Parts: sequence; structure tokens; C-alpha cells
Amino acid sequence: MLSLHRKDHLDRAPGVVKRNLYSVNIVFYKGCMRQAVRPRSPSSRPKPAAKAVRGRRKQATETPYHHGALRDALLAAAERVLERDGLQGLTLRAAAREAGVSHAAPTHHFGDLTGLLSELAAIGFRRYNAELEAAGASAETVMERAMARALRFVSYAQAHPGMYHLMFRSERLDMTRPALHEAANAAFAGLAGAVAARLREPIDQEKLSLEQAAEIARAWSLIHGFTTLLLDGRIGDILERLPGIDAETLLGAMLKSPTSGPV
Repeated sequence: MLSLHRKDHLDRAPGVVKRNLYSVNIVFYKGCMRQAVRPRSPSSRPKPAAKAVRGRRKQATETPYHHGALRDALLAAAERVLERDGLQGLTLRAAAREAGVSHAAPTHHFGDLTGLLSELAAIGFRRYNAELEAAGASAETVMERAMARALRFVSYAQAHPGMYHLMFRSERLDMTRPALHEAANAAFAGLAGAVAARLREPIDQEKLSLEQAAEIARAWSLIHGFTTLLLDGRIGDILERLPGIDAETLLGAMLKSPTSGPV
């Protein structure tokens, strides 16, 4: 019986092997099909090219200012260029590049370079007016107010030389632009008011007497001329002959002296 059992087992063995191989092939085939249709995980997906990623990042950071602040951002950028590179270095493209925006942005907001310079000068005049007004308010007598305003005038110009030179370059500015026209008139009103206080009489800014006009022109010529010479380094030649005397002391002596005659 044992031998028969063994023979029967051997007779059936080839069929068993064939069936097992067939089953294995079916299982392998099904596994391959499942692998083919299985969705790829995020980590297995092809990554975008590094250049495309950099391009998207650049686009996202190209205009860091939202629409409402772009005008102010351009003016701030223009002022930085002005103080760093001078008036000759300030162009529409330079302002846009400094602000990190497209070259067309300044044209959209200011029209041309004259428009940008005029709006920038208006900012300078407003700051100038505020500083001189604060300086005058801190003094008591007429002479002290005049001295305080003059010294603040000089300190403002020294702190912002590029802006100061721009403010008085009329050939580069459009004085009819409302912001600049208003700020420049306020500066004249401040000067006229200081002269009126010293003369102890009211001054009609629209209709001056000859004496009033002469006093305003004298005061303006003195302080503006002194400041311009100081910024250009021309006062140093005088100060070298005055050991221990600085520019502020020299200006104070000029303000206290009687009206000078022609040079």
C-alpha cells in the first residue's frame, strides 16, 4: 500500500507543480497591475525644475508693496537715491530699481521725472516747515526765535543735503503742482512771519512794501547763502582763520550784526 500511495503521489506531482506555477504567475500579474494603476505619492512625483521654482519666487517678491503704498514706497526710494547718488543719479528707473518694482511704476504715479522730483521736493518743504516752526516755538524773544530758526535751517540742510539742493532747483521742478505749490508757499509764509515779528508790523504776503521785501530778501539771502557755502565746503576757509569757532557760532554772529552794506 505504501508503494502504491507513493506511486499515486508521483503521478499526480507534475499536475500539482503546474497548477502552483500557474497560480504564482496569476498572483504576480495581478500585483503588477495594481502597481501600475496605484496613484503616486506626493514624494514620488517629479519635482519642478529649479529654474521654474526660482522664477515663481522672484515673481512673488518682485513687488513687495501693496497697491496703496506703492506711491509712498517710490518716493522713499527716490529720496534714498537722491541722498546717496545726488540729483544727477536720480532717474525714474533708479527709483523703481531701488523700490524693487517695475520700471513703469514711477511713470504711472508721477508722469515723468519732473513730476517725481516735484512731489519729492514737496515732502522736503513740509519737513523743513515743521522743523523751523518747532524751533521757533521753543524760543521766547524775537531774537531767540530768529536764531533758533536759522540754526535749525542749517541743521536740516546738513542732515538732508540732497533734498535741500533739490528744493531750490526751480528749473527741475514744476511749481504748479498742488503739493509743491502749497508747501513752498508755507515756507515763504514762515519767513515772512519771522520778518514781520522783527519789524513789529503785519505783512501782507500778496502785496509787500519795499522795506518788507528788502528785509525778507536780506534774511533769505543771508541764511540760504551761508547754508549753500557751508554745504559746498566754502566756509571752511573762513573757519580755519577762527581757532575754536564753529559754523553755528559764526552764523550767530552774523545774525546779531547790523545790516551789512554791499560787498
